[in-house]
Amino acid sequence: VIDAISYGCGFLFFDGHGNPMNWATHPPSDHDTWIDGLGVRDMPKLSNDNMYPVCVVGGCHNSQFNVSMLNYLKIYEGLGNWYDYLYKGETAYECWSWRLTHKDEGGSIATLGYSALGYTKEDKNFTGEASEWLDTHFFWEYGMNGTDILGEIWGNTISGYLNTYPINWDSHVESPTAIDAKTAQEWILMGDPSLKIRGYS
Repeated sequence: VIDAISYGCGFLFFDGHGNPMNWATHPPSDHDTWIDGLGVRDMPKLSNDNMYPVCVVGGCHNSQFNVSMLNYLKIYEGLGNWYDYLYKGETAYECWSWRLTHKDEGGSIATLGYSALGYTKEDKNFTGEASEWLDTHFFWEYGMNGTDILGEIWGNTISGYLNTYPINWDSHVESPTAIDAKTAQEWILMGDPSLKIRGYS
């Protein structure tokens, strides 16, 4: 992964699992085997200077920005709560997406990802897509619809999602429509929304 990014690319797409510190995935049809992907500890090795891609990450919590190394000190909350901070990666000094976005001489120019759970069609009892819809339609908006301003791509993708899956605000919190609302709210952009992809000629 590090070599491929360092070689340079226009877009990065990570589809898998995550927390604020790491992204990982599974081999096809094998949900028991984990393949370590890119972690914040690996990002200093990226050397794609002046070749900064736009990154879309489909892992849970990769863009969870409310993390802090001070969570290491919260052992007074009890061992169970303290272990949750460690296990969930909430002891990072910054989240995966922001670390990738602001890394000097490498990383991405912008990163889009989920600040909490990245819900999927399985979470909605197969009544439609969730994070997979946003992730793939981002690329459709750019490649097929021709939108090339990053913030417009992001906004149009969210609008398209909400038009496809309108929110019923009277539904209970675990309903598929509530998951749609959470999915749209949690998909955040870290980077300059006025960025013109591929620049100006």
